[in-house]
Amino acid sequence: MSLSLLAALSGALCSTAQAQVEIQGPNFGDRKNQELSVEEQYELGLKYLKRGYYVKALEEFNQIRNYHRDDPYAVKAELAIADLYFSKSEWDQARLAYEDFLRLHPRHEDVDYVVFRLGLTSWKKAPKIAARDQAWTRSAVNTWTGFDSRFSDSEYVQEVQEYLAEAEDRLAHKEFQVGSFYFKRGAWSAVVGRMEGLLSLYPECTDAPEALRMLAIARFEQGDVALAQDVARKLREDHPESLAVRRLERSHAVLAEGGMAEQPVVPEL
Repeated sequence: MSLSLLAALSGALCSTAQAQVEIQGPNFGDRKNQELSVEEQYELGLKYLKRGYYVKALEEFNQIRNYHRDDPYAVKAELAIADLYFSKSEWDQARLAYEDFLRLHPRHEDVDYVVFRLGLTSWKKAPKIAARDQAWTRSAVNTWTGFDSRFSDSEYVQEVQEYLAEAEDRLAHKEFQVGSFYFKRGAWSAVVGRMEGLLSLYPECTDAPEALRMLAIARFEQGDVALAQDVARKLREDHPESLAVRRLERSHAVLAEGGMAEQPVVPEL
């Protein structure tokens, strides 16, 4: 056999072997030819998971969970399976796995981590555009509400608070968009209902100044000047530097501080 043919065959064999490793993952010392302890099997699964060999990682974790149920590593394997689905962006599978873990191990030392990740599985599915269905955003908020009091020492408290603030701002903006729709059409009762609900649920949201402005105008247009002035006063006190204060005073001088009753102009949109 010629040297060139041998070289070609050698190259083909190497390519085949490399392709097999890429598909099946590394063997980490020929797993089939050695007996591993449960701990070693778990660590092997983590290696596969870290390197992105999800099928092999799942095989290891499932073997531990199914055949060593009384071993502490079986619990670790259950959580690792949830993390594996999360790493694959399979949010529904991950959510179910985290929920099962919480149901089976409600007092586990990593419950704070599990609740944090459980909320993330909903957050990852939620659309960023407020006008779309925000059911998954609400699901994340429901999961994380009370996290700081329940897990005050958790390393995830700050992250959860940041996510909650963003989620609540998104939900508030959805309500604000609906209220703005009614405002442009002069449907004052609907504006009052929407804006009062928004300000009650999300008083610190980004849209709060504009919501107060529209609420003040809606109350004024309904003929309740005293209530309108109360809302305008709250707007000035809570957001003195906001553009909403100046817009309100330009369109409805009667609602300005010390303003005199006069006929309002068309509301500024």
